[in-house]
Amino acid sequence: MVAVKMRSCVLSLLLLNVYYTVVSSLYFHIGETEKKCFIEEIPDETMIIGNYRTQLYDKQKEEYLPATQGLGMFVEVKDPDEKVILSRQYGSEGRFTFTSHTPGEHQICLHSNSSKFALFAGGMLRVHLDIQVGEHTNNYAEIAAKDKLTELQLRVRQLVEQVDQIQKEQNYQRYREERFRQTSESTNQRVLWWSIVQTLILVAIGFWQMRHLKSFFEAKKLV
Repeated sequence: MVAVKMRSCVLSLLLLNVYYTVVSSLYFHIGETEKKCFIEEIPDETMIIGNYRTQLYDKQKEEYLPATQGLGMFVEVKDPDEKVILSRQYGSEGRFTFTSHTPGEHQICLHSNSSKFALFAGGMLRVHLDIQVGEHTNNYAEIAAKDKLTELQLRVRQLVEQVDQIQKEQNYQRYREERFRQTSESTNQRVLWWSIVQTLILVAIGFWQMRHLKSFFEAKKLV
């Protein structure tokens, strides 16, 4: 019983650690017609906020500088069923938001509006992308000012939302486990039926060979 409680506590701490770090910040380079996609595993009913800014390489200064306002980025998000849940064009710097309704891998793709990027033909575009998932999307300073919360009330609210996010993650892990179990059972069933079919084929071939040999021997009058 103690071991079970210990494992439960360890699991909870691990999940808390995961959700304290569910903020992905990175940058990448794209060409004029290039498209970059990222996969995020997201529980259902979870808000995601993405912030990005673009920079163009200046050959004279040999460094990346903020892109002009004429340069835009196209953002497209697909859910695990390949259904488009966000498809919109933004400026050289922007923010996109969506809420997941299906648990699983969501595909987030970005590419430039090449017709305007053609003005910078041969250049490279650097995109800084910051993705926030779940309760990390909340601006608690604004929430405290709007609802006039004390520091203790704000901490309690943060904990409640973190626990809610952990519960969503646990539900998602159970969903993944169930999908994996269904896949395993389906694979095992197919292997079983394939073994049965192989056995029947071998029995049928053996029976046919026996009849063929019997007919051969009878034709040769050996039996």
